[in-house]
Amino acid sequence: MTDQTSPALPVVRLIPKAEARAIRHGFPWVYANELVTDRRTRNLTPGTIARLEDANRVPMGVVTVNPASKIICRMLDQDPEAVVDQAWFAARLTRALAHRARLYDEPFYRLVHAEADGLPGVIIDRFGDLAVVQPNAAWADVLIGPLVAALQDVTGVTTVIMNGTGRARTLEGLAEKTDVLTGDAPHDPVAVPMNGATYMADVMGGQKTGLFFDQRPNHAFVAGLSKGARVLDVFSHVGGFGLAALAADAASVLAVDGSAPALELAATGASKMGVSDRFTTRKGDAFDVLAALAEEGETFDVVICDPPAFAPSKPALDAGLRAYERIARLAAPLVADGGYLTLCSCSHAADLTKFRNASARGIGRGGRRGQIIYTGSAGPDHPLLPHLAESGYLKALTFRL
Repeated sequence: MTDQTSPALPVVRLIPKAEARAIRHGFPWVYANELVTDRRTRNLTPGTIARLEDANRVPMGVVTVNPASKIICRMLDQDPEAVVDQAWFAARLTRALAHRARLYDEPFYRLVHAEADGLPGVIIDRFGDLAVVQPNAAWADVLIGPLVAALQDVTGVTTVIMNGTGRARTLEGLAEKTDVLTGDAPHDPVAVPMNGATYMADVMGGQKTGLFFDQRPNHAFVAGLSKGARVLDVFSHVGGFGLAALAADAASVLAVDGSAPALELAATGASKMGVSDRFTTRKGDAFDVLAALAEEGETFDVVICDPPAFAPSKPALDAGLRAYERIARLAAPLVADGGYLTLCSCSHAADLTKFRNASARGIGRGGRRGQIIYTGSAGPDHPLLPHLAESGYLKALTFRL
């Protein structure tokens, strides 16, 4: 692919009332109602690289443009002369890699967390010599070639998989697709060491990139409470909290999930760890299983509920908060006196205060009282862009009941 040199870039311009100051100070998005959208701009191909100017025609930087998205521009570089090519990608990836190399002894982590790492809409999770790329913005689809070439040069990965699925691509007007961009697709799930446990990541057919690295510090905290404990891990996926608890010498773990393949991966991880005798699974709807466990008179020393996003958008917020409250109400009675309940939310729309209040209401409605002993978020390989609240999506609360 030929380089896009600055003089050839099309120009897009903010309307007079747009928040130019916020963009200059680091806000990475321009909304469709903030841009002059004449016929020329509307006809730009999604993913076009352009130069952004303010209403006074002062250059502000290089952006990617997608007329099909409500986020019509994403800031790529505040240098108006920047050239977005393989070398540009390599510089961003080198900076991202240097941070992760300080954090982790082994190459299993989120390498790129979208806007916070200067690559808007791009997620890259690393699994040793394999990487999974989620190009959730049109420009990353267009420039996937130089991105992947730079990724290989900087990290040395030999296999790169594109996971082009999910709600974010739909909002960008992009088709869903999964492909092996370079190297060979693994025939088996990839073993991932984390917090002393072994997780099995299905990088070709699992949720997102195959594993959730974001919960790593929260897994570690709950594992620290779990020595000798009976643990219930609800919405366990491939065993996130439960396997970490077993690595910390939990007495037993019951993993609950609606996905049989996810529970099979969790069981395989437990087998590789040599702890299968302390690990059991139960497939079913989480709400139904929680209610059934209460009827069966079961109690646990540690209970974790890590559901999918119940409030993925503002219109879904009220229903989502009711769902979080219901989870807390059903889970609280299952916690032994003096035990611990960890509740998680990965919903952008539900901020920490709203989620905490919904959780506390649910615990109260479940006939229990609790004190918050821990508030967690995503790990440091998921950096937060201060200007963009959406990049700080994960909340984890641990109550002692």
